[in-house]
Amino acid sequence: MTIRRTLALLAALAVAAGLFYSVPLSAQLPPLDIGPGDDACQDPTESVTLFAGNMSGGKVGYGLTPEELSVPGPTIELTEGTCMQVNLINDASDRVSFHPHGVDYSVRSDGTTINGSCVPPGESKTYVINTHVPGTRADGTVQAGSAGYWTYHDHCLGTVHGTGGLKRGLFGALIVRRPGDPLPTGDTNVLVMSGTQFNLKRAPKTPIIRVNQGDRVEFVVIAHGELFHTFHLHGHRWADNRTGYPNGVTDQTTVIDNKVVGPADSFGFQVIAGEGVGPGVWMYHCHVQGHSDAGMSGLFVVRTPEGKVTAQMKRAIARWKEESRGHH
Repeated sequence: MTIRRTLALLAALAVAAGLFYSVPLSAQLPPLDIGPGDDACQDPTESVTLFAGNMSGGKVGYGLTPEELSVPGPTIELTEGTCMQVNLINDASDRVSFHPHGVDYSVRSDGTTINGSCVPPGESKTYVINTHVPGTRADGTVQAGSAGYWTYHDHCLGTVHGTGGLKRGLFGALIVRRPGDPLPTGDTNVLVMSGTQFNLKRAPKTPIIRVNQGDRVEFVVIAHGELFHTFHLHGHRWADNRTGYPNGVTDQTTVIDNKVVGPADSFGFQVIAGEGVGPGVWMYHCHVQGHSDAGMSGLFVVRTPEGKVTAQMKRAIARWKEESRGHH
């Protein structure tokens, strides 16, 4: 009998005998005291204060003030090569944390139970995140930079993986820009795909993004939960790379208008509103048909260059709202 089969047999016998059972991780491990240690950077160049708190409908959100909680939370931006101090104040009724993707941080700023970096109700904690520019390691291999469209989220509420926090709204976008990257005309539009919802809402309550023709519009798309999705934007397309822009007229990067995303995937891009198609009402939605039929769609309203909404646009918006209510 092979070692693998022997181990499998012993495990099966132990389960049958009731020797193995499920125990929460917090009960299996002793409390962890990390000590002072070194954070990812000792001299943060930027700082932000986040509040976590209970919202109506059982949601929990992040905000820049206790009165401005939102789902998703505030978009955090920093420039590649800089550090940031994130001060999290927990006004919620459960422990929460701040866990970032795509950047550098020490175990003190991991935002997990195993590293003792959750924040109990009524308390606060400072997390430090660091970014780095592309470079070459001592062995000659290339180290990628931190620039990209990422996410941050809770990793403590409900389970040791923060499943309760993700289901209730504790997530947001984290953007690391490279110097020289084009900036959007207005605010970044963050769309989080979870279950069959955008930003924990179903059509017709999903975000309606309103811009003028010619605006440079930025989207950040994030997926959380258990389902895989496809994000599709009508009338507009982008290059499937870090920024959404080709790197030159000879760049062969694939141009897309539909992208598959799974849990914790994130990407971003910019489009010139109405470029090549003019003003109008354009849908964004999940192209998994059952998901879109269940309410996973929203509107990208491109007004005229002067900011006018035509009668045709008004009819399209009204029709979308009516049809959305009728489908689910």
